[in-house]
Amino acid sequence: MFTAIDGFDALSKIADHQPDLIFVDIMMPRLDGYETCSLIKHNKVFKQTPVIMLSSKDGLFDRARGRIVGSEQYLTKPFTKDELLGAISNQIS
Repeated sequence: MFTAIDGFDALSKIADHQPDLIFVDIMMPRLDGYETCSLIKHNKVFKQTPVIMLSSKDGLFDRARGRIVGSEQYLTKPFTKDELLGAISNQIS
């Protein structure tokens, strides 16, 4: 597991570590979560890697935008441990 300070750092770490699952916070500096997810999904190596978006925004538009850029799931903060584990289980199994 690793964390990134912004979207560009996230893309670099994703390329270096090739994770099986990616969590992306929507509110990131320099490159937001929507842009980061879109770049991940447009990369042929990571196109099939599940991306779960995290946000304090719970609006229909926000969720739809997450789907448009390719995220598999959208968790609204604060979320419970069970919600987090369920999201992981849904994407990995």
